[in-house]
Amino acid sequence: MTAQAKGHRFPILITEFSQLFMIPFGVTRRRAFAQVQDGELRIRFGPMFDERIPLGNIKAAEVSRWPRWAGVGPRTNFRGVVGLVGSYSNVVRLTLKKPVDVHLYFLPTSCRRLYLTLDHPERFLEAIGKAPKEHVAAKRAA
Repeated sequence: MTAQAKGHRFPILITEFSQLFMIPFGVTRRRAFAQVQDGELRIRFGPMFDERIPLGNIKAAEVSRWPRWAGVGPRTNFRGVVGLVGSYSNVVRLTLKKPVDVHLYFLPTSCRRLYLTLDHPERFLEAIGKAPKEHVAAKRAA
C-alpha cells in the first residue's frame, strides 16, 4: 500500500499505565489511531470503535483537557460527548457541525464532541486543516 493510499495516520497516545486498563477492551497502540484520508477522518480505538467522520463536518478542533475524574479508555456521557482517551495529555477536542451516530462497543450514541489523545496533536490539527493561525504563520516563516 502506498503512502498516498494510507493517508496520514496519527497514533492515539496511550501511556503504559493506561494500557493496563485498555487491554480488556482490545485497545492496543497498534489498533488505536486517527487517519486522515480522502476527505474523511477515520478513528479506530480497538475492535469496538471504528468510525469515519467527513472532514467537512468538523466545525472546530483544538488542544484541550480531559478531566481525571472522567477516566481513561473509551468513554461517553450518552449526551453527545465521546472520549477515546489513553492519556491526560495531548488531548484534542473535535466539535462537529452535525452530530454523528457512532457505536461505542455495540451501544449506539450520538457524538457532537469527540476527545482524542494523540502523539502529535499539532500535526493532526494541521492535517485536518484546523491548525491555530499562529502555528501556520510560524511554520511559513521557518
